[in-house]
Amino acid sequence: GSRQATRVMTITFLAWSYVSMQVCCGPQCCTLFTQDAICTLNTLQTNASALEQVRRERGNPQLQLQAMKGFLERAGLTVEELDHLNIIHVTGTKGKGSTCAFTEHILRSYGFRTGFYSSPHLVQVRERIRINGQPIRKELFTKYFWQVYGRLDETKAHGGTMPAYFRFLTILAFHVFLQEKVDLAVIEVGIGGAYDCTNIIRRPWVCGISSLGIDHTQILGDTIEKIAWQKGGIFKTGVPAFTVKQPTSPMAVLEERAKDIRCPLWVCPELEEYQVGCGPLHLGLAGQHQRSNASLALQLSHAWLQRRCLPGGISQHVTGVPPAACFKPSPIMIKGLADTEWPGRTQMLRHGTVTYFLDGAHTTRSMQACIQWFKDTAAQHERNAAGPVARVLLFNATGERDSAAMLKLLVSCHFDFAVFCPNITEAIASCNADQQNFNVSVENMLTRCLDNERSWRLHNHMGDNPSTQLLIQDSLPLVLENKSDTLVFPCILSALQWITQGRDAVLAGPVKTVIPVKPSVTAKAAPIREAAAIHVLVTGSLHLVGGVLKHIDPSSNK
Repeated sequence: GSRQATRVMTITFLAWSYVSMQVCCGPQCCTLFTQDAICTLNTLQTNASALEQVRRERGNPQLQLQAMKGFLERAGLTVEELDHLNIIHVTGTKGKGSTCAFTEHILRSYGFRTGFYSSPHLVQVRERIRINGQPIRKELFTKYFWQVYGRLDETKAHGGTMPAYFRFLTILAFHVFLQEKVDLAVIEVGIGGAYDCTNIIRRPWVCGISSLGIDHTQILGDTIEKIAWQKGGIFKTGVPAFTVKQPTSPMAVLEERAKDIRCPLWVCPELEEYQVGCGPLHLGLAGQHQRSNASLALQLSHAWLQRRCLPGGISQHVTGVPPAACFKPSPIMIKGLADTEWPGRTQMLRHGTVTYFLDGAHTTRSMQACIQWFKDTAAQHERNAAGPVARVLLFNATGERDSAAMLKLLVSCHFDFAVFCPNITEAIASCNADQQNFNVSVENMLTRCLDNERSWRLHNHMGDNPSTQLLIQDSLPLVLENKSDTLVFPCILSALQWITQGRDAVLAGPVKTVIPVKPSVTAKAAPIREAAAIHVLVTGSLHLVGGVLKHIDPSSNK
């Protein structure tokens, strides 16, 4: 309402003053201005009712790209300028972010100045826009944010609107990369491909498609063939494209799309097929599923380097989808793959006797890969433990994801406890604007957690327990108490504190609010307190993983 509008106008005035002065009075001042920018950014989040309207209006999705072009021009940019970013454009259902991370690290290792745009962020929104592998600095984020926001706000006068959250960040990323004069930009698609707002790009240098699966069905379609058609929409005439091996039917769709668009398409070889004389390639990202992502990254970086060094580009074929060349990776490529880091994906953090296994898997296929990684890695650590190890699952899923199917797969990990919570970092008021989500109500988030808990009980043959009650203390639901091994907490911090039982010093520090629970709930944790070590798998949602990292990894908050 008018109060929100007044707040935005006040923030705009203060921030423009900051930008015009081009000075910062110190870290605290910089952080304050950055938080104001993020609070204003959050006003662009689409609420749930507006999201429904967007879904209903998807009958003419081409209008979305036209709207994006209009927003871009209002922000003072043109699609022609984007041609100078030497873009690598990547889509897929599973592994596109990891592929981008491998690709960016390889090319940065060659000495190129890289830009990298990805989503979602884990802890801070600045993670989405990276320069040379690092999130853009706070002062630069604030400066460029208000430049773009101001131009868009000034041009609303004649019935114009502001772009939604992801569209705005995409425009901001393009602006940052142009201003910072990167040698190349690795751009990860948001959702789909054909009508994603990143697809305003006209002339990327090379395109890639990682593993395909079922996700975002309300937007992309309910079959893998429909999804493949959307993903193939990033193909461009004459621009080389690479894909990992896909099932027969989606591969046929990609081949047809490439033929229609006249885009040369190749299939990446297995990682073992590359001509490496120093033994198997070592990857910085754990998990067998990362091998296909690494192969795709090798092809993307190789094609980009060929265009950079050989302006004629790579030779093009006429028909079919032939295998890509199994070239010999350079020492720089080999080291780039080995040194790649991508938080929240098959990541392990050890805090004394507590070991966290973090993976943002949110589809059944990605969950299968996560489970295999967890079983293999946890088993190695358990063999070296001084005694019994307690296994705990911390799970949440959002949107239209099939939670029941993922939980059914997770049963095979034989957890001692399953804990559920919404993607709310803390139950108390917080100034952490980076992780605020206005697209779903707290009531809906807690209801989803209760549904997940019920599904877990049914999969474990515990039966349903309709008599469970949310315990209330000081008007705050603190924990759902059951007579078995499942619990639902109102926020991530309360869940982590119960799981670790004071054994993680980071969570027990003086700056952390200890959220009280009933004695009966504390008593349930006796097996955890008595165990020699605790293994915690955090999965189901990248937003959940990000909320956990905010609490257990202080460096992620800098």
